[in-house]
Amino acid sequence: MPTLPLFRDDFYLATAEGAVTAIRENGGIELDQTCFYATSGGQPGDSGFLERADGSRIALGATVHGEDKSIIVHMPLDGQPVPTLGEKLTLHVDWPRRYRLMRMHTACHILSVVCQFPITGAAVGEDESRVDFDMSETIDKDEVSARMMEIVRANHPVYLQWITDAELAANPGIVKSKNVRPPIGLGRVSLVCIGDNAAVDSQPCGGTHVSETQEVGDIHIAKIEKKGKENRRFRIRFGNPDA
Repeated sequence: MPTLPLFRDDFYLATAEGAVTAIRENGGIELDQTCFYATSGGQPGDSGFLERADGSRIALGATVHGEDKSIIVHMPLDGQPVPTLGEKLTLHVDWPRRYRLMRMHTACHILSVVCQFPITGAAVGEDESRVDFDMSETIDKDEVSARMMEIVRANHPVYLQWITDAELAANPGIVKSKNVRPPIGLGRVSLVCIGDNAAVDSQPCGGTHVSETQEVGDIHIAKIEKKGKENRRFRIRFGNPDA
């Protein structure tokens, strides 16, 4: 049964209710709806816990997709109790972790504005993220950091717009990544927009993001690594490198 992804319409939804629709052989729990983000597009899935009616908890270590993107599976840690089919649970996302990932994912988008080269890979982390670009140019990491912080401090709005799968197929140029395709097959695709009327950026993405750039906080490029003749890996970290 498809899972209703509540996080798609509210990235700040940290608690919700859901009913158990399936228990997998590996212990994975499927619900009719969830606020838990499932691993996708370089962003790790949420962790947290499911609260039962008696107040006991089922601790979750990961959230992943099932056979396709329409199914979300909540993976309990070892030794957790098993809920029953139809049981109603209260979902609690590990919010401090999710929020750091939201800030980091938004920072990756800001980097793609500053470095307008095709993206060949990316991974979002709680303390460090990386974005790989198809580029051979030499670029100064401090200059990149400064330009990113200009966007952060300008406090541009960050929001979603929706287009259909057909509209995306008709406009392939809006996809910045060379290797990772945006999630399609569900009828609509989200565009993450930065700035009024998407003046700063607009690109397909199924991840979670903050609502304004200043929420990202201080960020900097810690390192630029050469990963091939025409590939550069940028490592983004929180904080001020001079602090």
